[in-house]
Amino acid sequence: MTSIEHFYPVILAGGSGTRLWPQSRGDNPKQFLRFNSPYTLLQESYNRAVALTSPDHVYVVTNRRFVSRVLEQLPALPPKNVLGEPEGRNTAPAIGWAAIVLQRRDPEAVMAVLTADHIITQVETFRRVLRAAAAVAREGRIVTLGIEPTEPATGYGYIERGDLLGQWEGFDVYRLVRFTEKPDRATAERFLQTGRYSWNSGMFIWRVDRILEEIQQHMPDLYAGLLRIAEAMDTSEETRVLNEVWPTLPSQSVDFGIMEHVTDGAVIPVDIGWNDVGSWEAVYKEYPKDERGNAVEGQVILLDTRDSLVLSGGRLIAVVGLSDVVIVETPDAILVCPRDRAQDVRNIVAELKARGLEAYT
Repeated sequence: MTSIEHFYPVILAGGSGTRLWPQSRGDNPKQFLRFNSPYTLLQESYNRAVALTSPDHVYVVTNRRFVSRVLEQLPALPPKNVLGEPEGRNTAPAIGWAAIVLQRRDPEAVMAVLTADHIITQVETFRRVLRAAAAVAREGRIVTLGIEPTEPATGYGYIERGDLLGQWEGFDVYRLVRFTEKPDRATAERFLQTGRYSWNSGMFIWRVDRILEEIQQHMPDLYAGLLRIAEAMDTSEETRVLNEVWPTLPSQSVDFGIMEHVTDGAVIPVDIGWNDVGSWEAVYKEYPKDERGNAVEGQVILLDTRDSLVLSGGRLIAVVGLSDVVIVETPDAILVCPRDRAQDVRNIVAELKARGLEAYT
């Protein structure tokens, strides 16, 4: 597959993944973990993107303390392409920083905002839809990928599409009507019945000049801070200014800060075998199952056990007479919960912090 001209994938790798405790920790979040794959989630994301361009066109935005980890896992990536945030300020500042870096390098840059912590099984379809999205973005539109929903899920945001704008590279492209944050069950069911809604993938494609125009219009405080950072780039003051300005930037998602206000947006609904790996229930779906529906890794013995996820980090785990449970063992912690309570695992992290047990978080 040939490279896309002026194309720059930007992989956001700053998440904490608290719902995948105890494997995902503050110093080892989920993007650096492997789930039923020889590659980490970050490496998988990089491998999908780099096939459309060259390693020196791929950028990663992460927390400053993870820069060396990113470079370990992605040795072909130029060190200058890893942007280390002084602290997490949500996705709008991360994307804005990447945009000003790319604008200085290539004013014609088309930027694809991708994620470091999703599983995508239909890789060729994903690459083809990125080519289509880049073509649409080159015409000046703000583009997002919508995931075709398979159920009325309440854990995802939704995107409503309007009129068909046309076809690019064989994909239908629609006018973007609105974003809706995570709905209740009844609302999600209504969305699916209309046939006009997709899940919000969190992936966006746009020209850097266009996204910076949107930031200037809808998040002027962020834009002013980005200008100060841009003025100091490639000077001896760069690090000092970044450290000074970054904590003052609004901590806001690009969805709320920008996408909810966009008037010329486009959405491409697509099935790419997408899983945001947001809980142990999502991880369970990615593993092969035995004849009783169990997904296991490591030393595990199961007797009269069904539809469970059991991951051993080294010790033997024996399970008798259980069903629909999650058991995850690491050297210093063990998680046991019903599969239908997997979303609540993040509350354990909050409780550990409340008890002064940060060493386990």
